[in-house]
Amino acid sequence: MFVLGSLAIIFVASRGALAVGSPFGFASGTTGGASAAQAIPTSAAELKSWLADSTPRNILLDRTYDFTDTEGSVTEIGCKPWTCSSNPQLAINANNWCSSSAAKVSVTYKKAGTSGLVVGSNKTILGKGTSGWIKGKGLRLAGSKNVIIQNIRISDINAQYVWGGDAISLQGATNVWIDHNYFKNVGRQFIVSHFDPNTKVTISNNYFNGQSTYSTGCDQHHYWAFLLLGKDDQITFARNYVYFTSGRGPHIGGTSGNKQTLHMFNNYFNDITGHALDAGVGAQVLAEGNYFDKVKTPSTGNMDGAVFAATSSSMADQCSSRIGRKCVLNTLAGGSGTLDNAANNGIVAQFTASVVKSASIMDPSAVAAHVLGNAGTGKVN
Repeated sequence: MFVLGSLAIIFVASRGALAVGSPFGFASGTTGGASAAQAIPTSAAELKSWLADSTPRNILLDRTYDFTDTEGSVTEIGCKPWTCSSNPQLAINANNWCSSSAAKVSVTYKKAGTSGLVVGSNKTILGKGTSGWIKGKGLRLAGSKNVIIQNIRISDINAQYVWGGDAISLQGATNVWIDHNYFKNVGRQFIVSHFDPNTKVTISNNYFNGQSTYSTGCDQHHYWAFLLLGKDDQITFARNYVYFTSGRGPHIGGTSGNKQTLHMFNNYFNDITGHALDAGVGAQVLAEGNYFDKVKTPSTGNMDGAVFAATSSSMADQCSSRIGRKCVLNTLAGGSGTLDNAANNGIVAQFTASVVKSASIMDPSAVAAHVLGNAGTGKVN
């Protein structure tokens, strides 16, 4: 049974990170800046410097750090891949992505958004109330270890353009806790894990708001939500609010030889005009206690991926012999579609880690209210 414990702010060195609560799931044990003194950067430039250096830091964000115009604008030829009539996303021709059949158009975008702020190891980045906002640029964790990102807003990153920038980019990162943040208006992914292994990662209690003026389907639903590709990725995705998206919610796998292990529980997927879960080759997904409301396609049913998402008591019972407990059922509501190709019980044997066996997972009937009341910024301090 899920018990909502009281949240206590942890300042003491004996526990480590300047953060609220404790990391759970695969990121258990992450301490971030540990006993480093708390400090508030006075400018975007100072924040950029502190994030990238090798010094353990507890960084408190109490204002908007606006990077939008820090690197100027770029005007060049891109393309228009979608022909719908109401504000389709355009595309920057990154890596010659634009196909020969797409109409060529002039695009003007902010250069800062196309590359994330480098985040070094042993950092806690904590927002104060709802004031901590990184605007116009995301975060990039490449080879970073022991990082906590909590209670901040990341948004307004070239939302009009595919390849305009990602909110959080992981590449060979270890021990990362991404918790109680708010994401909106990004050109590309809310979170992307690149091909290097990203291990001991937990993405929890975040509000991913896909409402956008620009979209691939001209329906104001953001398509590029989550792209999880790393070799041997190990990710807990829990208690998040995924709202008004249309795809990649999340997309896992797709590269032969790579394996991604995703424990996905107690997330609230709401008003999704396309698909939520899309598991490709290499993906191993255990989905428990998730609530799908008005989701056209909860799972794409890709036969290359391996998913177990119980929707009946008989399916839930199949977990007992492998993880020592029943799996928690998922709920499909509001006219949602079905969880196709989601009965691969053989992959449950890949989820024998203690953090999975002992996970506190709510009944799905409690998920919507809990997530709406707890996900996003301003809830932890």
